[in-house]
Amino acid sequence: MSIQAVADKIKAKVESAGFGRSIKFDTGSDGVIVIDGTTLSTTDGPADCTIKLSLDDLESLIAGELNPTMAFMTGKIKVEGDMSVAMGLSQLL
Repeated sequence: MSIQAVADKIKAKVESAGFGRSIKFDTGSDGVIVIDGTTLSTTDGPADCTIKLSLDDLESLIAGELNPTMAFMTGKIKVEGDMSVAMGLSQLL
């Protein structure tokens, strides 16, 4: 799955969630997804919090197959910036 396909998959959830902060999923050379409130983009930009992970792990996270806490503890996910924003992701995913 491409980064655009992942973005398309979560777009409706993002638009209806009313998430009040900005967060970036950085998958390295596969691209980024930036969520800012109710808007979603695959263009890189600043965010309150950046979550670095592989595209495969992002797909698993969105599908509910990857536990975010365990992924963070085992190093599959790295968080930079405001950790409270990352904690609020449950309302989006």
